[in-house]
Amino acid sequence: MCDAGAGEGAARALAPALLRWWDRARRGLPWRAREGERVDPYAVWLSEIMLQQTTAAAVGPYFEKFMARWPDVAALAAAPDQEILAAWAGLGYYSRARNLIACARLLARERAGAFPQEEAELRALPGLGPYTAAAVAAIAFGRRAVVVDGNVERVLARVFALREPLPGARAKLRRLADAATPAERPGDYAQALMDLGATVCAPRRPACAICPLAAFCAARGEGDPARYPFKSPKPERKLRRGAAFYVTRPDGAVLLRERPPKGLLGGMSEIPGSPWSVDFDEAGALAYAPLETRFARLGVEIEHVFTHFALRLSLYAGQAEQGRAAPPGCRWAPPGLEGEALPSVMRKAIAAARGACPGGGQERTP
Repeated sequence: MCDAGAGEGAARALAPALLRWWDRARRGLPWRAREGERVDPYAVWLSEIMLQQTTAAAVGPYFEKFMARWPDVAALAAAPDQEILAAWAGLGYYSRARNLIACARLLARERAGAFPQEEAELRALPGLGPYTAAAVAAIAFGRRAVVVDGNVERVLARVFALREPLPGARAKLRRLADAATPAERPGDYAQALMDLGATVCAPRRPACAICPLAAFCAARGEGDPARYPFKSPKPERKLRRGAAFYVTRPDGAVLLRERPPKGLLGGMSEIPGSPWSVDFDEAGALAYAPLETRFARLGVEIEHVFTHFALRLSLYAGQAEQGRAAPPGCRWAPPGLEGEALPSVMRKAIAAARGACPGGGQERTP
């Protein structure tokens, strides 16, 4: 078991070995400056917001799309909310997109689009918690900042065979991370440690034979590094239920509405439906129908998992007559739903409804 004082002393030996490895094995990611290039703080910030709880492989196409469309703070700050949310759709954790918008507009308004360089000032920006502020300070501006994400936690928990389970061990892991962070090349060190966790010190099958920290790793010495880090049991996700209504007109238009700007999936588009609750009563589902027409319950349900709960939606389909005005709070969207800021759960619901409806639910008048 790791002794805190001894562990912090040993941590100081990690950076030289890790940086030597990274100089020859660094990943070429689209948001990283190549050797000799100037680091773009906007690209660092954008990528770090997108990478929160999301893999680099999933983020890559979104990052490149955003950079092509909004290449700097000023361009992003001037873009309409719905365009940004639509471009974000499918990436998940939509509060990140709302914080992205708020942060860009604050920087454009108060700092002429420039980022502060100190970690404490970065922490004051919307959407920049301790990890993201430290990552931007270190990578974009070369400030010595302690960058700790899930990859870093896993690497350090293994190197020091830390048996105290997460999340309780985080304070100790942060002390070890602080002791290991060098004053020189702190941004390279942070990226090296994250790369190591993503590509070598993987969750299930760590590639210890090629790890630059193998000589330091107490968990490897025990013979079973994959059992680290220890984790406290997760609480069971509660199941919430609800109903969603797929309403079309003969021309194929689809009835949509926007969710409230704050809260889960804030500001995103959705097909109308009931609240999501653990005690949802299917018998009363039609009370939440957005307009009066004949609805049929479809023979499919969709399931979706959020961070803290699982969701199961029953689906109902109905058709309004041509020319029918949208009810208050709703609007008619074109059949293809191009440019709509639909979260994954709604794309899943619409696809399931179209698959279960005769003619795909997109009948059109001749």
